[in-house]
Amino acid sequence: MQGVVKIYDPNTGAGVVVLDHDRSEVYLRAGSLAGSVFRLLRQGQRIIFDLEESDGLRFVHSVRMGSDGR
Repeated sequence: MQGVVKIYDPNTGAGVVVLDHDRSEVYLRAGSLAGSVFRLLRQGQRIIFDLEESDGLRFVHSVRMGSDGR
């Protein structure tokens, strides 16, 4: 998936990402950047990631750089 960071709080690591394909919002949780090359994100930054669902909400994980080819 690809999207743009709408909100990111560097103190908590939480935020919101807007998906490219349907403009829906998904959430960044504390720890979502663990294992990625990113240490911080900024508003308006384009990212590539996978999604996971928990309790009816969608969350970003496996944030990476480049193009996912989809």
